[in-house]
Amino acid sequence: MLIDSSSIMSISEANQNFSRVARQVDARGSVVILRNNKPRYVVFDYELVDSEVAESETVAEATRRILAKHKAAFEALAK
Repeated sequence: MLIDSSSIMSISEANQNFSRVARQVDARGSVVILRNNKPRYVVFDYELVDSEVAESETVAEATRRILAKHKAAFEALAK
């Protein structure tokens, strides 16, 4: 998963302006939210998640699977 630097924001900024988070997700498909300057949360467009979710898989399971798949990218950002 390539992460565009313009799709990263702090948790305080996301908390104060969630409509901006939603607009960025609409434009880019996802936003990475940092907590203590480390990637902590990812907000995905539901259609993106839904396209990768098997019928028997919950959204939480799909999220864990997708994050595990892209763990290296998140670890690189955390450095």
